[in-house]
Amino acid sequence: MARIIRTGKTPAKERNAHMRTCAELLRLLAEKDHFDEEAKDMAALFVFSLRGIYATIEGSADVWDERNYWKRAEALRNDWRWSRKAADTLEALIRQDEWTKIPDIMVELFPRFQQINVITITRNADHWCGARKALLAPKE
Repeated sequence: MARIIRTGKTPAKERNAHMRTCAELLRLLAEKDHFDEEAKDMAALFVFSLRGIYATIEGSADVWDERNYWKRAEALRNDWRWSRKAADTLEALIRQDEWTKIPDIMVELFPRFQQINVITITRNADHWCGARKALLAPKE
C-alpha cells in the first residue's frame, strides 16, 4: 500500500504560518517607540495568531488521543500551553488599555520565536488592519 501524503492544509503548516506572523509582528513592534493605532492593531493580530497556534496544537493532540497516545498528546499540549496563556494575558491588557505593560510580555515571548529567521517582512498592513476592533467586538 502506498503512503498517503497530505499536500493541503495541515496543522503544522498553519502553526508555522502563525509562528511566522508572530515573529514578523515582534520585529515590527520592536521598531516602534510607542503604541500608535497601527501598533495596537498589530498587538491584536498577535493575540489572534497565538490563539491560532494553540488551536493547531489541539488538533494535533486530538489525533494522538484518538490513537490512545495520551501521554504524547498531553506532552504536546503542555509544550504549547504558553501560547494560550500569552494570548489571554495580551487580550486582557489590550481590553484594559494597559499598553505600557505589553512590551514586557513581548520580550518574554521573544525566545519562543527566535528560531524563525525574518529577513524580509511578508505580512503587510492588510493583515492587521482592524484586528483590534475585531478583538474588542462583543462575543456572540
